[in-house]
Amino acid sequence: MSKLRMIYLGLAILGTILPMQYFLPWLAANDWSIMAMVDAWHANDASSGLVWDLTIAAVTLTVWILFEGIARRDWVSLLAIPAIYGIGVSCGLPLYLFLRSRHEV
Repeated sequence: MSKLRMIYLGLAILGTILPMQYFLPWLAANDWSIMAMVDAWHANDASSGLVWDLTIAAVTLTVWILFEGIARRDWVSLLAIPAIYGIGVSCGLPLYLFLRSRHEV
Protein backbone atom coordinates (compact mmCIF):
# COMPACT_ATOMS: atom_id res chain seq x y z
CA MET A 1 0.00 0.00 0.00
CA SER A 2 1.37 3.43 -0.94
CA LYS A 3 2.09 6.13 1.63
CA LEU A 4 -0.71 8.26 0.19
CA ARG A 5 -3.24 5.44 0.60
CA MET A 6 -2.07 4.90 4.18
CA ILE A 7 -2.59 8.63 4.84
CA TYR A 8 -6.12 8.45 3.41
CA LEU A 9 -6.90 5.39 5.53
CA GLY A 10 -5.46 7.02 8.64
CA LEU A 11 -7.53 10.15 8.06
CA ALA A 12 -10.68 8.06 7.54
CA ILE A 13 -10.02 6.31 10.85
CA LEU A 14 -9.35 9.62 12.64
CA GLY A 15 -12.43 11.07 10.93
CA THR A 16 -14.43 8.30 12.56
CA ILE A 17 -12.88 8.23 16.02
CA LEU A 18 -12.62 11.95 16.77
CA PRO A 19 -16.25 12.94 16.01
CA MET A 20 -17.61 9.79 17.69
CA GLN A 21 -15.72 10.68 20.89
CA TYR A 22 -18.15 13.59 21.16
CA PHE A 23 -21.29 12.25 19.48
CA LEU A 24 -21.65 8.94 21.31
CA PRO A 25 -21.35 10.25 24.89
CA TRP A 26 -23.65 13.15 24.04
CA LEU A 27 -26.25 10.82 22.54
CA ALA A 28 -25.97 8.44 25.51
CA ALA A 29 -26.57 11.33 27.92
CA ASN A 30 -29.56 12.51 25.87
CA ASP A 31 -31.48 9.24 25.50
CA TRP A 32 -30.04 8.58 22.01
CA SER A 33 -32.31 11.28 20.61
CA ILE A 34 -31.24 12.22 17.09
CA MET A 35 -33.70 15.13 17.08
CA ALA A 36 -32.14 16.51 20.25
CA MET A 37 -28.78 16.37 18.50
CA VAL A 38 -30.17 18.21 15.48
CA ASP A 39 -31.56 20.85 17.83
CA ALA A 40 -28.14 21.15 19.52
CA TRP A 41 -26.49 21.61 16.13
CA HIS A 42 -28.64 24.73 15.70
CA ALA A 43 -28.03 26.15 19.17
CA ASN A 44 -26.54 29.35 17.74
CA ASP A 45 -25.63 31.01 14.46
CA ALA A 46 -22.06 29.70 14.49
CA SER A 47 -23.09 26.07 14.86
CA SER A 48 -25.91 26.48 12.31
CA GLY A 49 -23.38 27.89 9.83
CA LEU A 50 -21.14 24.89 10.40
CA VAL A 51 -24.06 22.50 9.90
CA TRP A 52 -24.91 24.14 6.55
CA ASP A 53 -21.25 24.13 5.52
CA LEU A 54 -20.92 20.41 6.22
CA THR A 55 -24.31 19.62 4.66
CA ILE A 56 -23.37 21.30 1.40
CA ALA A 57 -19.97 19.56 1.45
CA ALA A 58 -21.67 16.20 2.08
CA VAL A 59 -24.14 16.64 -0.79
CA THR A 60 -21.37 17.80 -3.14
CA LEU A 61 -19.19 14.83 -2.20
CA THR A 62 -22.12 12.46 -2.70
CA VAL A 63 -22.79 13.82 -6.19
CA TRP A 64 -19.10 13.46 -7.06
CA ILE A 65 -18.94 9.89 -5.74
CA LEU A 66 -22.11 8.88 -7.57
CA PHE A 67 -21.12 10.32 -10.93
CA GLU A 68 -17.52 9.16 -10.79
CA GLY A 69 -18.38 5.77 -9.29
CA ILE A 70 -20.95 5.06 -11.99
CA ALA A 71 -18.70 6.33 -14.79
CA ARG A 72 -15.78 4.21 -13.56
CA ARG A 73 -18.03 1.30 -12.60
CA ASP A 74 -16.37 1.42 -9.22
CA TRP A 75 -19.21 0.16 -7.07
CA VAL A 76 -17.05 -0.37 -3.98
CA SER A 77 -16.34 3.36 -3.80
CA LEU A 78 -20.06 3.92 -3.18
CA LEU A 79 -19.47 2.60 0.36
CA ALA A 80 -18.19 6.07 1.21
CA ILE A 81 -21.73 7.50 0.89
CA PRO A 82 -23.16 5.81 4.00
CA ALA A 83 -19.97 6.82 5.84
CA ILE A 84 -20.63 10.47 4.91
CA TYR A 85 -24.11 10.48 6.43
CA GLY A 86 -23.57 7.92 9.20
CA ILE A 87 -20.26 9.29 10.48
CA GLY A 88 -19.43 12.51 8.66
CA VAL A 89 -17.54 14.13 5.83
CA SER A 90 -14.38 13.75 7.93
CA CYS A 91 -14.62 9.99 7.39
CA GLY A 92 -16.41 9.84 4.03
CA LEU A 93 -13.98 11.97 2.01
CA PRO A 94 -10.74 10.24 3.02
CA LEU A 95 -12.48 6.85 2.77
CA TYR A 96 -13.58 7.64 -0.77
CA LEU A 97 -10.07 8.78 -1.72
CA PHE A 98 -8.66 5.59 -0.17
CA LEU A 99 -11.10 3.40 -2.11
CA ARG A 100 -10.69 5.36 -5.34
CA SER A 101 -6.90 5.22 -5.25
CA ARG A 102 -6.74 1.42 -4.99
CA HIS A 103 -6.69 1.15 -8.82
CA GLU A 104 -4.07 3.82 -9.36
CA VAL A 105 -1.22 2.40 -7.32
